[in-house]
Parts: sequence; C-alpha cells; structure tokens
Amino acid sequence: MSTTTTTSPTPESEGPSRPARLIQNEVTTEIPVHLLFRDDPDPVSVPLKPAVVTRRQGTGEQPRLRRPVQTPPRPAPDVDPDLAERPARVLPGSAGVLAGACGLAGCAATSWWAGVVPPLALAALRLPSYAGAGLGPAQWAAYAGAGALGLVGFGGLARGTTGRAWVLGLFGRYRGTVRRTGLMWVNPLLLRRRVDVRLRHWRSEPMPAADASGVALRVVVLAVWRVRDTARATLGVDDHETYLRECVEAALARVPVEAPGSPRASADAAADALTRLVAADAAPVGLEVFSVRPVRIEYAPEVAAAMHRRRIAALDAQNRASVLTSVVDSVEDTVTRLTMRGLVELDDYERKALVKDLTVAFSSGCMDTVNTR
Repeated sequence: MSTTTTTSPTPESEGPSRPARLIQNEVTTEIPVHLLFRDDPDPVSVPLKPAVVTRRQGTGEQPRLRRPVQTPPRPAPDVDPDLAERPARVLPGSAGVLAGACGLAGCAATSWWAGVVPPLALAALRLPSYAGAGLGPAQWAAYAGAGALGLVGFGGLARGTTGRAWVLGLFGRYRGTVRRTGLMWVNPLLLRRRVDVRLRHWRSEPMPAADASGVALRVVVLAVWRVRDTARATLGVDDHETYLRECVEAALARVPVEAPGSPRASADAAADALTRLVAADAAPVGLEVFSVRPVRIEYAPEVAAAMHRRRIAALDAQNRASVLTSVVDSVEDTVTRLTMRGLVELDDYERKALVKDLTVAFSSGCMDTVNTR
C-alpha cells in the first residue's frame, strides 16, 4: 500500500524570488511594501537605511524641518527717475515791464508815422503834426512787431508768493519749477500749474479699519504732510491729495488700530506704524509725510451695539472682581484681628462659620453701596 505525499510548492520552487518593493519617503526613508500588503507567504527581510531628512534632488521640495522663508518686502511704486524737480529759467519782472512798455511805445510811434493820431492827442502830447504816409505794408508790419513785443512782455508777468510754486510745461514736457517770490517774467507759451508747498494738515472722513481681533472700526485720521517734489506730485499722479488719501486707507487695512479705551502707548504704536507705511508709499510721488495719527476711533455701526454690551459686561465683571477682593481682604483682616488680640478662641468649625457670616454681611453692604451709586 503506497502512500502519496502532496507537497505544497515553496517560494523557491516557483522560480526566482521577486525583488522587495519599497516606498521611499522623505521623512521615514524606506518602508517594505510587504508590511502594508501581506501578499507573500513569508516576509522578506530588507535592510533599512538610517532615517535622514534630506532634500530630493531635482524636485524642488523643501525639507519640513527648515525654517520658513521670509517674504520679500513690498516693492515701491515705479516712478520715472528723470522726473525730478529742477529750477526753471525766469527773468526779473522788470524785464517784462520794459518789453511791454517798448511794445506800447512802438505802437504809438507807428500810429504817428502812419498819421492816424488824432489832432487832439498830438496837441496834448505836444507832438509835431505829421501828414503821415498812411497805413501801408510797412506800417502794418511795425504794428505787428510792436504788438507782439507788448503782449510777450506783459503776458509773461507773474507774481510768486511764499508757500506757492509754479510747475511749468511746454507741449506736455516738464520745463522746471518756479519757487521764487515777487514779480517775475515767465515765458507766456509755458503752461503753468500752481502747487501749494506749505505744511498742511489733512483730516479724513471716517475710514474703515479693524483692531487686532478683527472687529470693525471707523477711524478719523489726521495727517501732517507737504509737497517735497513738485514735479512728481503734479506729473507723477493725477491728484496727489487723492493719492495720499488712498495711501492712508491702504495703511489702515494693514495696521490694526486699538479699540476705543485702549492705553495711550498702544495708540502711539499704531500711529508710528501708520506714519511709516504712509511715508514709504507717498515718498516716490514727491510727498513728505510727517505724522499720521488716529484722532477719533469708534466701532462700526454694525457692531457698535454688541461691543457696547460686551464692554458693559467686562466693566461689571471687573467691578465684581474688585468687590470680591475687598470683601475677602476685609474678612481676613477681621478674623486675624479677633484671633490675634485674644478676643475669641475659635476652632475650625467656628472659624468657618464666622468667615461665612462675615462674607455675607460684607458682600451685602458692598452691593448696596454699588447699587446706590
């Protein structure tokens, strides 16, 4: 009787062993796949390498334990570097007056030459009578030259005042700035733009802002500024006053403003931060900002009622805490004096009862005083 023995195939009899499948991870290095998927009858031992946190080559991935990279600063507005204030060429006002007077004298002389001056005017000016050559081409040319000289002389006169400047341009090109005072002569063909260069205060309308917790606020800001570069302030932007207001709005969106009732030190810190940001944004367009300070801070209408109730609750809790502290101190002082002077001898039960009664009495008295106020 023969016995047949059935032998199950072993992994070696199925052919060459399959290579171990691995998952390489940046943090845990190599993990055998057979530990995750048990599809082999026997686990395959795979030597593990020491865990090292490195950067994968060619993938651009950063290691997880590296410090975050700091973001670059916000770039400043790009303004034409050639657009800078420079003095314009002007002449004293006496030159314009002299040219205008010469033009008028030339017109009068041409009229006498043409013989069109009335006899009464000749008698008044004591001029010799002259029959005149009539209004011919030569006389009209003299009229045109003398009239042009008079118009250029008197038309170019300008009066400069303290705290005001003239920005001059010709056919869209900047020709210089005039900061002189008094009577002067400026080319009448140049376009003049008057700019106020005095130190100025600007009080804003209520602007939206937020505190450190994100609560909506309405802030009125007082800015002290002046125009430092008239060319950039006039030609670099459409309206430098509107640009300053928008810079203040952008700064309020980035800087948290302290809520009403905050300490003065916090308000000063917020004002310093606002001044730095607005000054950095306005400097490329020729504006010099000295101070940006919130002068009135209030909650936005949509959250004003809720914040008022929260503030009342905080004040009530603070008042209750102060009352409780004073009651505890009074009870402790009373019990200590009674026992230290030997007026009473108390055991633990009697001491607890006395403390309880004194606490109730003092608390009732303090609450009655607070309610009366």
